[in-house]
Amino acid sequence: MIDPLSEIITLLRPRTVFTKGISGAGRWAVRYSDFGHPSFCTVIEGSCRLAVDGQEPITLEAGDFVLLPSTPGFIISGFEPATPAFIDPKTAPAPTDEVRHGRPDGEPDVRLLGGYFIFDSRDVGLLVSMLPTLVHVRGAARLSTLMRLVAEEADEQRTGRDLVLSRLVEVMLVEALRSVQGDAPPGLLRGLGDARLAAAIRLMHGDPARAWTMIELAKAAALSRSAFFERFTRAVGVPPMEYLLGWRMAIAKDLLRSHDVALADVAERVGYRSASTFSTAFSRHVGQPPGRYARVAMVS
Repeated sequence: MIDPLSEIITLLRPRTVFTKGISGAGRWAVRYSDFGHPSFCTVIEGSCRLAVDGQEPITLEAGDFVLLPSTPGFIISGFEPATPAFIDPKTAPAPTDEVRHGRPDGEPDVRLLGGYFIFDSRDVGLLVSMLPTLVHVRGAARLSTLMRLVAEEADEQRTGRDLVLSRLVEVMLVEALRSVQGDAPPGLLRGLGDARLAAAIRLMHGDPARAWTMIELAKAAALSRSAFFERFTRAVGVPPMEYLLGWRMAIAKDLLRSHDVALADVAERVGYRSASTFSTAFSRHVGQPPGRYARVAMVS
């Protein structure tokens, strides 16, 4: 069975993991600017407050796990009022020891293990837009274990380190995202959390080259055409055919970037009968012809 979530994570190609210990005590607050890369943390002990731009503030407790697929700006703090110290993660040097906020001595009020990684995909915007802005999982024992494995592997320079880290991060992403599938905001996760819509989404991912019709997809979801359109658009955030087009173009970009595939073959694999028809659709969607996209991808 095709698993759309796994397919998207595979296309994102997570790599280059960095981890660090973080602690805070007393009166403290830190404001991080928009980072762009995915970040994550697990609370080892204690508690703190997290306010992500555009989201309601939340309290983090021991055992919690947080994932920010694109890491907008946020404030992390203790519970006493404090003026946030500003940090730009794009320019700040990577710390070599645990980062301490607030009172420098004594036992901390909270200890976290945090980090970030990079999506090695040229289509990050489309793919990440299918994921929630903030993933918060309570009592995430499995994710905490994965975090510790990631931290241990990141600190070592053993053979196969990069491959192990990329696989661990892939597993961590799947585990985190499926943990919030039923409560996710509009996007792919909410669509997959709806059994009827999930049946149609799996069909689109399983055979993207097929000339799917609204009637066929609605039938797979056991809904009328109008009910399927409204339910899909409300849950996923875009109409069914727009979602299918976006997925086809993500596959086409991957083929153009990663493989020595003739343009006609790329067109056929994503549902177009001719290279010229595909080129027109690709140019309209991406903003440049597929040939130019492939050439730029080869040198970047």
